[in-house]
Amino acid sequence: MNVFLTVERSKLNGSLRIPPSKSHTIRGVIMGGLADGRSVLLNPLEAADTLSAVRCVEALGAKAERSPSGWTIAGIGGRLPSAPKSLYVGNSGTTLGNLIGVSSTGRAPITLDGDESIRTRPFGPLLRSLEQLGATVKESGPGGTAPITIHGPLRGGEADVDGRTSIYLTPLLLASPLAAGPSILRVDGRLNEKGYVRMTLGWLRICGIELTMDEALLNFSIPGRQTYQPFERTIPADFSSAAFPACAAVLAADGDVVIDGLDFADEQGDKVLFEFLRKMGVSFDIEGRRLTIHPTATLQGIRIDLSGAPDALPILAVVGCMAEGETVLENVAMARIKETDRITVMCEELAKMGADIEEMADGLIVRKSALHGTTVDGHNDHRVVMALAVAGLVADGTTRIVGAESVRITYPTFVSSMRDLGARMRIDEEG
Repeated sequence: MNVFLTVERSKLNGSLRIPPSKSHTIRGVIMGGLADGRSVLLNPLEAADTLSAVRCVEALGAKAERSPSGWTIAGIGGRLPSAPKSLYVGNSGTTLGNLIGVSSTGRAPITLDGDESIRTRPFGPLLRSLEQLGATVKESGPGGTAPITIHGPLRGGEADVDGRTSIYLTPLLLASPLAAGPSILRVDGRLNEKGYVRMTLGWLRICGIELTMDEALLNFSIPGRQTYQPFERTIPADFSSAAFPACAAVLAADGDVVIDGLDFADEQGDKVLFEFLRKMGVSFDIEGRRLTIHPTATLQGIRIDLSGAPDALPILAVVGCMAEGETVLENVAMARIKETDRITVMCEELAKMGADIEEMADGLIVRKSALHGTTVDGHNDHRVVMALAVAGLVADGTTRIVGAESVRITYPTFVSSMRDLGARMRIDEEG
């Protein structure tokens, strides 16, 4: 069965509420699974990726109870199973990376695997860091791809960390407190995606984990033999998901669009998107957790350093098509090792729609373009599908996006929410 998202040129106005954060929810599930006691996640995101995390911690011995108001997780107290286990993470790279770290702390081998997309994502740098701390990697694919079999025990010590993406550091921060001795983590060069690292550090503090670090987040000292404490926390709305309706409003609104639920005091790095939009000429107001985006007459292309928010590349490439002059999205080479090579994919698919777009080694150059509808491929990447859907709202004619089912990974209500704003889009299935 082929699933298409069909989109036609539209005018938007109205209001919507953003779903809870995937990144926060997965961290809460995994740390709740490690905790010694019962943890409560209020307002978690129920989507494919987060449910993969739940199933994995249950396979490790945690017990999860899900209700409409929240999830309760009875943790394993950091004690992993004594027999070999297999974990299937689906399409969730966040779950895979963090559970690689967790799996390195137990004596029994744990094999982690996922779907076809997950099997392309390289975790070699993370595996090398864990080996320096005492882990044994029994098996992995080229570049450290899944399936990966790993076990401990983790002894601690000193490890060099690749700073290209937070997914090479965050699992080490989760695992090191469970090591037999103290760990010293040293990031080799520049650290990208600092927002995700700060998010992890916030969760560790809530769980009672002790560690020290420098201001640049390049050096960490973590005592071993610690215990994760249970917690209760409400999951905030997701800035990564908010990027798509927000940018749709910027490009296609003929009246104010109100987005509810965003906490601009939260650690999420993708909130920087709104700083970029303001510099491009977007007018919006923030009152508490209510964001009001006003119609924008003219957008100006700018140079954007996306090292802290690589997930914003697909949607900002679309915004760049509507901006005067040239928009340069740079310092975002890590976008090549997400669910897809998002630099190449967005260049190819937007070019099919008539975009004047150019690929760089570490990003994209986008010039103002007259987009037209056509059939494009979402490459089973939820952020690519949603970005192309926004492009379809401002393109002449009809846009058909292959692989629309991937949206359920993080934003299951995307289509219905956009339709509530007036978007002319629908899901079509062909056998």
